Amino acid sequence: MVSVVEKRLGALPVAAEFLRRLDVAGIVDELCPGGASAHLSHGQVIEALVANRLTSPAPLLRVGDWARTWAVEEVFGIEPNLLNDDRLARALDAIAPKLEQIAGTVGARAIAEFGIDVSRFHWDMTSMSVYGAYPVEEQDQEYPVIGYGHPMDRRVDLKQVQAGLAVTADGGIPVHARVFGGGAAEICQVVGAMKGLRKMAGQQDFLMVADSKLVSYPNIAALLQAGVPFIAPVPAAQVKDEVYAALDLLSAAVVDWVPERDAGKEPGEREVYRVLEDVHTLPGPRKSDPVLTVRRILVHSTGNAAGQQAARAKRLARAGEDMDKLARAAGGRHYKTREKVAARIGVIAAKRRVVSCLRWEITENEAGVPSLAWHFDQEVLDAEAQVDGWYALITPLPSRPIRGRS
Repeated sequence: MVSVVEKRLGALPVAAEFLRRLDVAGIVDELCPGGASAHLSHGQVIEALVANRLTSPAPLLRVGDWARTWAVEEVFGIEPNLLNDDRLARALDAIAPKLEQIAGTVGARAIAEFGIDVSRFHWDMTSMSVYGAYPVEEQDQEYPVIGYGHPMDRRVDLKQVQAGLAVTADGGIPVHARVFGGGAAEICQVVGAMKGLRKMAGQQDFLMVADSKLVSYPNIAALLQAGVPFIAPVPAAQVKDEVYAALDLLSAAVVDWVPERDAGKEPGEREVYRVLEDVHTLPGPRKSDPVLTVRRILVHSTGNAAGQQAARAKRLARAGEDMDKLARAAGGRHYKTREKVAARIGVIAAKRRVVSCLRWEITENEAGVPSLAWHFDQEVLDAEAQVDGWYALITPLPSRPIRGRS
């Protein structure tokens, strides 16, 4: 009688091949020696855990059961009963102090093995809020500490941990990741990422692309001092609308570049970008700090302009409907007084984001019954329309002639 054992294969051979080419086990065993036994090394355990996450992502529990169900022994040569909780924990404890070195070495190996273009990295940060007390004294200070900070989700009542990820422009391949404590300052994040990326890129120069959170005095000062080129959008609060309103769109150079989403469109239907240049200054937090001056690129996008115009029209239409409804209801059962009508106007203006342009007047008849008249301030709307489509980028890269099109 022949017994048949069925196991899942899935993407295990693919994962094993990539892990082999990246030499994950070898890198881990070299950086974390002492884990080898008669059966399994730390590197082999980590490779199995990577395969587990890629094929059957689940909480780190009963990995041995997964290995028995999947063809782990046949593909990786690892007996499932060796992947017990104690062995996994020892491997994870061993790599914890060396995570950055392991990630950096694997990243560098990937760049060399697969010929990844590292001339441009895209870097972004996020935060993850957590529930619970997490007393500082109970946390290991050698690792990122969960604590209060400036969370992305604005849950300032919760503690957080922060994480950053860098991907290559060539295929969006993640090559560098770091975890930071909840209260870690921006300068720690950016400088740490910059050092890690520079080590990975080796002698090759690279451009760091980030979002507006990069643009702070400490970050820009550190990048300039290190000679790392970067490009990032300027936070809206740092460029007043009056700056954009004063720009002459007709004098801006048209950029000879077509977004991928417009590649199949007729020329007249494509988004058009125009640019002007000046300088952007960042004063330091102290009077003694030198003022930083970098190149600023003022960009106008017809696509952004159309989107902003459509969004404004939608807000105005909804606000208009709400105000017309309130005008009809003024003096009625729910809005018998001037104060109640005014309170409702405040809610509408805030909710529909029309505070700047909404004008209204409440009058009362001899019996004290309120009535409402309102309109949108056209001058304010015209001023808002003047800045539609504009945004600013900063970079230390020198200006080059712009390839324009008529």
